[in-house]
Amino acid sequence: MHRRTFFQAAAAAVAAAPAQSSPQQISGRKSNLKAGTQHGDSDDILRACAAFGVNHICGRLPSEKFDEKWTTEALRRHREHVESFGISLAALPLPLSSHYITKSENPNIMLGKSPDRDREIDNICRMIRNSAEAGIRLLKYNMSILGVVRTKSTPGRGGATYSTFRYAEAPDKDKLTEAGPVSSEAAWERIAYFVQRVMPVAEENKVRLACHPHDPGMPEPEGYRGVHRVLGSVEGLKRFISLSNSASHGLNFCQGTVSEMLKNPGEEIYDVIRYFGSRGRIFNVHFRNIKGTFGNFQETFPDNGDVDFIKPARTYKSVGYDGMLMPDHVPTIQGDTGKAQAFAYCFGYIQAMIQLVNQES
Repeated sequence: MHRRTFFQAAAAAVAAAPAQSSPQQISGRKSNLKAGTQHGDSDDILRACAAFGVNHICGRLPSEKFDEKWTTEALRRHREHVESFGISLAALPLPLSSHYITKSENPNIMLGKSPDRDREIDNICRMIRNSAEAGIRLLKYNMSILGVVRTKSTPGRGGATYSTFRYAEAPDKDKLTEAGPVSSEAAWERIAYFVQRVMPVAEENKVRLACHPHDPGMPEPEGYRGVHRVLGSVEGLKRFISLSNSASHGLNFCQGTVSEMLKNPGEEIYDVIRYFGSRGRIFNVHFRNIKGTFGNFQETFPDNGDVDFIKPARTYKSVGYDGMLMPDHVPTIQGDTGKAQAFAYCFGYIQAMIQLVNQES
């Protein structure tokens, strides 16, 4: 997506909206949902966010490695610059992105290769400490080998193109990745190794770490390309949060990805939100919809999927979630340069949902 083009167009498409309150940790008090985004923090983006009334963002990745951009002073300047637009830098990504393993910034953590993974984890811990000192209290990350897996896109509403995954059509199912065979046991060992080492640092520094689920989940016992995606099921996510009882340990709850795990997302997603939300383990929400079921789905516009979006918004409020709802993976429309109009539509839709549920008793 061409960010400058998108946000220049988006800023011109909406009127300014009043600022919302600063982000706070989930505490069981009255919820105050907030629109958010994770598309970056250039000046063009920040101007457009201010116009949308999107006053809380997850900023760009400062750097793929631990360097001068991850120093406390650099992060503080970053936060203060964002705040100069009336926007809270509510979160940052760690260099643990949703990339295929050969493109991972810190591959040895999920390859399980010591001592290299220990060095990478030590650097992550330094990033956590420096973020806390700079006043940034939420960091998101992935534990990925396969990255985001999709098959050929398919037609959607009005001729839009929807990102699609159909396991039956996925290529090279038996071709191993560069990581080789990764059993469920091996995957859990690597994930637990990371969590057990970073969580005490996060807790000491009062930083929350939000992990994204595997997108999409893969069937068992087949897996995909020799990899078993243990964070690709609700039971796997339950096991994940049980790895630590720290209040710093939780989820970047991608509602679309979790819906992809379910046989009937339009009926089942609300109980999943209640399970993790009532335990205070939802730290951020990617608020997107799908049409379909496990192993066979399209990513749709918010109002064109199987989940009635008013219901999850009310469910987040009911469990006291007080964070951001972000658009994610918007469809492609012919002639919509940089997906500007698609994103503008999603931002407006999310703001309407928030206005509705925040005003309800």
